[in-house]
Amino acid sequence: MATLSPTAPSQLCWCKSSTFLASPLLAPMTQKLAAPPAAKGRSAADARGVRCQATSVPADRVPDMGKRQLMNLLLLGTISLPTAAMLIPYGAFFVPPGKRGANDGTIAKDAIGNDVIAAEWLKTHGPGDRTLTQGLKFQGDPTYLVVEKDRTLATYAINGVCTHLGCVVPWNAAENKFICPCHGSQYNDQGRVVRGPAPLSLALAHCDIDDGKVVFVPWTETDFRTGDAPWWA
Repeated sequence: MATLSPTAPSQLCWCKSSTFLASPLLAPMTQKLAAPPAAKGRSAADARGVRCQATSVPADRVPDMGKRQLMNLLLLGTISLPTAAMLIPYGAFFVPPGKRGANDGTIAKDAIGNDVIAAEWLKTHGPGDRTLTQGLKFQGDPTYLVVEKDRTLATYAINGVCTHLGCVVPWNAAENKFICPCHGSQYNDQGRVVRGPAPLSLALAHCDIDDGKVVFVPWTETDFRTGDAPWWA
């Protein structure tokens, strides 16, 4: 007859070479387990060959759920901190340069990244001058500041990116035109396309002065050069 420990939390039963774990809920049933009757052709000693041995798992070896959750939080923190440290500089790369000025505009920057001060700019740039600065959009599109004949800044600025394939279009003072060196597109002194293959005029931006600094503001009104809605807005 099998011997069982009634106080064991689990029952490890084995039959010769086979081992299995019985649930504690089945303990009352296993306590009543008796050796099966001798099978036909087998001796009583063979029939009593099934033995059960009680065993138990110490309480201090049972996994603690609180500790497991703590380890998961520690692992998550270990992974998150270096990941965030890498992503923040990467994301900052896509933030356009320049502070925000009046009317949610972007302060113009010169070739070395300094804020453009209107009064200082006009001291070194004469009438009819068109010089590139850093403007709106991604990483500061090259944008021309326009100096009028009366030595004041025009109220508009001209985006220097060709509408054909994206080359930067230089100002040709001798021709009084913007002439693209890539495929020969030409624009007049206000940036209106006068020769292809460029399909559209150069984009515009408002040119304002806020606290003495030049500020570019997105142009969303009708294009005064063509009378059409702005294709870039």
